Amino acid sequence: MVSLKEKFNNFLFYLEKVRGYAPTSIVTYENTLNELLSSSEYYEEDKKLVLDITPFRLKNVNNSKKTISKKLSAIRSFIKFMQEQQELEIKLIGDSPIKVPKTLPKPIDKLLIEEILDVSNSKEHLIISLLYGLGLRISELSSLKLTDINMAWIEVEGKGSKSRQIPLLESLYTEINNYKKKEHPKMFLFEKKGKQMSSSQIRYLFTKVFKKSGIKATPHQLRHSFASHLLNNGARISDVSELLGHSSMVSTQIYTQLSSNKKLNEYAKAHPLCQADSQKQGK
Repeated sequence: MVSLKEKFNNFLFYLEKVRGYAPTSIVTYENTLNELLSSSEYYEEDKKLVLDITPFRLKNVNNSKKTISKKLSAIRSFIKFMQEQQELEIKLIGDSPIKVPKTLPKPIDKLLIEEILDVSNSKEHLIISLLYGLGLRISELSSLKLTDINMAWIEVEGKGSKSRQIPLLESLYTEINNYKKKEHPKMFLFEKKGKQMSSSQIRYLFTKVFKKSGIKATPHQLRHSFASHLLNNGARISDVSELLGHSSMVSTQIYTQLSSNKKLNEYAKAHPLCQADSQKQGK
């Protein structure tokens, strides 16, 4: 996959040598792009590049609108350079003109996930189990090959050429083997008519099974659920960051901040002193 860092450098060279930008402007662009590199999700889905800047937006949510606007303008200029000057097809996610809320997509409750699994067929069950049990991106699940799976680990190819190993529970390994015996995939774990299932096809199955239970959810929510549930149960942030394949722990820290906010809200609702203060303010 195309190196984002390399394209950043090409873009800065273009601004300086072709567009004639001043050194101070170059530094501003460089700072924004380096921040983006450490707090964004960059991956390939259905042979298209995707840059999700939602973590970047969340990190900057308390900045002034003027500062946010300048940073977004720099990112849009970079995307335009990628599309027009580098002739690359890239999709930008999280580039909303509306102020981004201080929350990620809401994690799905563990009991609810278990209820959905109970009404799923074997393929749907395995898709949900892998997304939630391993914290995979749907693009990673689509490209998962049989040779990437062994009894102890699943080898996942992440951003660029970087790959990571995710521990595989015995129960999940057994489920994968049972699925393979039933479906007989040739190269990829999930195939349709002998060919790799695309992210869109897997997403359709996911949405379908949740919709049957009257629930609107996305595959990425299970990735958020995976991270949130691990951190809420005492997992180290460095371990969760490695499992998710984040290039920096800055992206993972968002989950801890949200978890802390949730705990604080629950504390405020439950503690007698907080309730007494609320009653006084209501008078």
